[in-house]
Amino acid sequence: MKKFILSLIAALGIATGAHAASDAGIPWDKAPVDISNQASLQNGAKLFVNYCLGCHSAAFMRYNRLQDIGLSEQEIKDNLLFTTDKVGETMIAAINPKQAKDWFGANPPDLTVIARSRAGHNGTGADYLYTFLRTFYRDDTKATGWNNLAFPSVGMPHPLWEMQGQRRAVFEGDHFKGWEQITPGTLSEQEYDQQIGDLVNYLQWMGEPAQATRVRVGVGVLIFLAIFIVIAWKLNAAFWKDVK
Repeated sequence: MKKFILSLIAALGIATGAHAASDAGIPWDKAPVDISNQASLQNGAKLFVNYCLGCHSAAFMRYNRLQDIGLSEQEIKDNLLFTTDKVGETMIAAINPKQAKDWFGANPPDLTVIARSRAGHNGTGADYLYTFLRTFYRDDTKATGWNNLAFPSVGMPHPLWEMQGQRRAVFEGDHFKGWEQITPGTLSEQEYDQQIGDLVNYLQWMGEPAQATRVRVGVGVLIFLAIFIVIAWKLNAAFWKDVK
């Protein structure tokens, strides 16, 4: 529990810095989140394991929870277990924490609840992540060679640049005007946005895997209460009908 609280505090601290940066930055785009779409969640899980788990952990998420999005235990073992050989283990980053601190100046934050911690006045945490992962650009003045419109001076390099290609942001004064494509990516802009949508959808689900069940139970409770109110009203009317 203590570990969870410390991780959440760290994520919230990073989020505060991101929110401050975004106040003077660009608006957040609406993320195409649909946690009922299992195909999207499965693709997002694959992207997360392949492109995020190298540096970022999800220390409060176990691999076997991926069965909740339609993956079998064997599929998880065959395709998603890169940092462990047990599906009951948590998603720990492949990178050595000491190396991460040496390379990036700090350990990359845990991503278990990242979508929940990044919400702000511009939108949800999913909206922020969707915008963030689509607005990296080349900046030779930065140590990593990359910068980001949603989080200026971010210390993280672009993890998906091969898909998106290399772009340069065009500014007029301090105002962003558009993109200049330096090298093409392996995906079109629409295809890349779809991949990021799936990844963000997974991050949203991972922050609360039981949210679909919670919503479903909540709807059932409301329906029950509505039926009960009608029955109670009928009983009340029948009980008092002969009372003058």
